[in-house]
Amino acid sequence: MGIFDAIDASGSGLSAERLRMDVTSENLANAQTTKGANGQPYRRKEVVLQEAGAANTSFASVLSSLRDGGSGGAGVTTGVKVAAVVEDGTALKRIYDPGHPDADKNGYVTMPNVNTVTEMTDLISSSRAYEANVTAMQTAKTMFTKTLDLLR
Repeated sequence: MGIFDAIDASGSGLSAERLRMDVTSENLANAQTTKGANGQPYRRKEVVLQEAGAANTSFASVLSSLRDGGSGGAGVTTGVKVAAVVEDGTALKRIYDPGHPDADKNGYVTMPNVNTVTEMTDLISSSRAYEANVTAMQTAKTMFTKTLDLLR
């Protein structure tokens, strides 16, 4: 594992969590959008994250590599990456509101599948994960600084 791998891993986490916050904010902003550019109600979006880096990341393989004189970095994960931003396929809500401009002939309006409580929970979760990555990056920076001070 190289000296900057901790910062790279935290940096990838910062980028991923920032995108999650952006997508969640978009969901909240469109919670009442009954007609989008395609003429359909807005559909909730989700960010799919996946592990970035080497495929062989088990603890045993890293330990074995270190024991055999390797650097141990061959199977170490280098962070996270965004695999995709996908639309949630759950059913859209239908409410009775005959006065709404987008109501059908029976008075029902098809609403987005966005639950504001779920979105706020996701926003708090991604915000906390972002803060954790900032803390990890600051801790790594402090360790590197103290190591360089010892070498002087």
